[in-house]
Amino acid sequence: MPPLLLPSSAAAFKTRSAPNIVLSSKVDPWLTQTLKRINRIKRPLNSVPQHFRCLTETLSSPSAIWTLCSLMLPKAPESELRKDDNPLVEALFNYQMLTIEAYIVHVDMVSQNEVAFKLTPESIESLVEYHKDIHSVDTAAATWNWSEKEVQLKKLQEDFVQAANRFVYRTNAMALEGLEEDGAGELLCGRSEEVRSAIMGLFLPLLPPPPRVVDVVRPTPLLPSSTGAENWWQPTLSHPQQASMDSWRIVPSSPNTTTSGDSTSSMWASMGLNEMQLPSPSSSFSEPYTTECDSPPQFYSAPMTTAAYSSAMSMAPIPQLPLPSMLLQQQCSASMGYGGFDWGRYQDMSMSFAM
Repeated sequence: MPPLLLPSSAAAFKTRSAPNIVLSSKVDPWLTQTLKRINRIKRPLNSVPQHFRCLTETLSSPSAIWTLCSLMLPKAPESELRKDDNPLVEALFNYQMLTIEAYIVHVDMVSQNEVAFKLTPESIESLVEYHKDIHSVDTAAATWNWSEKEVQLKKLQEDFVQAANRFVYRTNAMALEGLEEDGAGELLCGRSEEVRSAIMGLFLPLLPPPPRVVDVVRPTPLLPSSTGAENWWQPTLSHPQQASMDSWRIVPSSPNTTTSGDSTSSMWASMGLNEMQLPSPSSSFSEPYTTECDSPPQFYSAPMTTAAYSSAMSMAPIPQLPLPSMLLQQQCSASMGYGGFDWGRYQDMSMSFAM
């Protein structure tokens, strides 16, 4: 896209001069009809130079002022506005109509096919006055106070003055269809809304400085020192109650040795052996099968605590176990019975089968 060049008269704080006009080799019919409509004196428009001369004289006239848009702005700061129940009364006493006017500084119908407008000094002055007396007061009241607030507010006003003087509205060249007698005109086809939005965008709010970032100072974790905890790194010793919990695992070596787990051992010690029922431990050997009942039938009794069980084991006598020699004398014989079978008749049975 080629650079958008404007004449020097479009720069900020420049006085008005004749517009810069560039026409193509063939003039559009709509431009010819527009120039014929606005000319009081009938002049020939048969060539490009004739169109150029007519358009330049028309737009260079001091009365060639265009109305870009109208702004409804308050007459005073918000704190001084009149309050009334009737909204029509408030609108009449509190608001004013500000007309934004401009003149044409550039017409390009070759490359960009556009027309450029620059605000008149009167419109710039009205906007600057409103910004200083009303807008700056309202935006300052809407922000909190800080040390450099006045400096920032003054800079905001200076920036607006620069922006208003540099403001140039550029639109399609078809906007020249709104041209009237003496070079004056008005924007058509909704272009006034574009100008209104662009001008209101120049009124910037007063922004306070961003909040300072405060570093959160976190407390340093305290490391263990030699005062109060010398042995913090050593492993903890086992609790003395652990020995009492495992006392039931120790088999007493003699009937006279007694161990107690807790205070309930005295209650179990006062009970007789006939009043207690303990399950007999399973032996590691098997006795011969007999029909006699050596001991009365055993019944299920309530489970005992560890302390009670250890106390009873300490008081109960150890049964006398047979020696290995006695077991060999009873079991190592030819007539030993196993499940009702007499091993002494083994030879007789083998002979009968052999026959």
